[in-house]
Amino acid sequence: MLNFKKQTYISIARNEEINERKAAEKNEFRQINRSVGSGATLHTSNTEPSVPEGLYIKCGNCGDAVLSEDVEKANHTCPKCGYNFRIGAYQRLDMVLDEGSFEEWNKELVTDNPLKFKGYEEKLTVLKGNTGLSEAVVTGKGAIHGMELAIGVCDSRFLMGSMGEVVGERITRMVEKATEDRLPIVIFACSGGARMQEGIVSLMQMAKTSQALKRHAQAGQLYVSVLTDPTTGGVTASFAMLGDIILAEPGALIGFAGPRVIEQTIGQKLPEGFQRSEFLLEKGLIDGIVKRSELRHELGEIIRMHTIKTDKINTYDHYIKKNAPIASIPLKDSAIMKAWDRVLVSRSATRPTAMDYISIIFKDFIELHGDRAYRDDGAIIGGIATVGGKAVTVIAQQKGKNTKENILRNFGMPYPEGYRKALRLMKQAEQFLRPIICFVDTPGAFCGIEAEERGQGEAIARNLFEMSALKVPVVTIVIGEGGSGGALAMAVSNEVWMLENATYSILSPEGFASILWKDAKRANEAADVMRITSKDLLSLKVIEKVIPETVPAGEQNLYDLSGYMKNYIKEFLSKYKNKSPEEIVNERYERFRNF
Repeated sequence: MLNFKKQTYISIARNEEINERKAAEKNEFRQINRSVGSGATLHTSNTEPSVPEGLYIKCGNCGDAVLSEDVEKANHTCPKCGYNFRIGAYQRLDMVLDEGSFEEWNKELVTDNPLKFKGYEEKLTVLKGNTGLSEAVVTGKGAIHGMELAIGVCDSRFLMGSMGEVVGERITRMVEKATEDRLPIVIFACSGGARMQEGIVSLMQMAKTSQALKRHAQAGQLYVSVLTDPTTGGVTASFAMLGDIILAEPGALIGFAGPRVIEQTIGQKLPEGFQRSEFLLEKGLIDGIVKRSELRHELGEIIRMHTIKTDKINTYDHYIKKNAPIASIPLKDSAIMKAWDRVLVSRSATRPTAMDYISIIFKDFIELHGDRAYRDDGAIIGGIATVGGKAVTVIAQQKGKNTKENILRNFGMPYPEGYRKALRLMKQAEQFLRPIICFVDTPGAFCGIEAEERGQGEAIARNLFEMSALKVPVVTIVIGEGGSGGALAMAVSNEVWMLENATYSILSPEGFASILWKDAKRANEAADVMRITSKDLLSLKVIEKVIPETVPAGEQNLYDLSGYMKNYIKEFLSKYKNKSPEEIVNERYERFRNF
């Protein structure tokens, strides 16, 4: 095992030493990446003028020869096809962090060859000399836009970034120090997995790093994992996939078992794009794919939203035309618009969708994806944003505006994985003490073979169960249809509001008429009997607020309606900001207990 001497956590790397390593990485990048991918190199004939060494690099994706200088200017990506060249740890730090802000931690930790594996120490000595690294991960503290964070970067040049005892120890110590100092963590994973030369000792690092991250999460601190090419094996099965938010670079290979191992095991050819970032996003395993040129900004925005301290509330925005509170605005007489008319209006294809409102209310919405288990359901969107100086989690049921979008969104009818994504984001909001804003607009949960196979009933039940005990305030706004349990699974809230022409019901009027009267054509009549309009539901105390539509919601009044919502969201946040978690949970419990 490691023979660690007592030491402080921080050992500040000398600027000149870091600069030397950056220069070495830059030179090695030019040399190695000349043959990335196919293994081909550039050749010139004896009769042709010679090409200066390192002037060009061959792209491992498109195969073109590109100027090294152009590649470096493009954040080490191919300027022709966007392919990401592999880069060293210090190059990565230089790209992401504020200049001169990095302080390296625990550089002096070195392995003592726990299994006494023959030739291992000699191999490590050669690698140290060739790379300028002492191990396969560099850890420390830095800043992005002035915001401090703990950061770890794996380097594939050192035994393919594999995780041995020192890699595990450096990451664990970094996490422990970040937890103690209440710093967010960013780790760039790049690894072939556990280190074979260290056997079972390497395997134990998976558990060690994971339990350190669990304590970090329990302390309410942020961890962002960024997956780069490749991230495989024991690293994938431990710290790399445990981020509160998991991002990936385009085209990165990510998986537990490598493609070659899988093909040899099952004797089948793998599909195109298998185990790449885009594949994982589709399967709901990561939150998003971010280009290198955008990573610094994206990480900065995520950290900013997790470090906001202010609860400042500005009651009205410049675009609100009416200053009277909604309670003083009379609702339209039901005689003017019948219940069935409101049903038709709530389903209108011209009615604004959740994203229309979100894009106006929350100017900095960052969408997060996936249920971390099966798929990213397009019928439910969610992410983080700010409003009135407060960070919030936003979750919405999303319909499409045309046939193509509706197919992508499944007409706003979520699958089980959609509800599981919503619950994942709710639990994340609870960890970081973020209020939750839900938008409901669904005919109901999708009913079909696939939904039943994947546990639609259990997914909805789990949401009801878990939402009841969330320790942060939750408000739900029904903006269109609120259909059955598919809507309720996002409405176990402290307050529920409705747009005036929205509906909220046990099921569709057609279904109601079919079940009770065996005649779906009596849907018009059923709509009156069911009491599904906003005015009815306000009188039944099923909802707390009605947002008026002087004309049916559409492009012409989108900004007015968004303004109303934004103002009342701010008032909601102000109302709950000083309430204890116990009060928030008990109020929600009593709200439903009284029905």
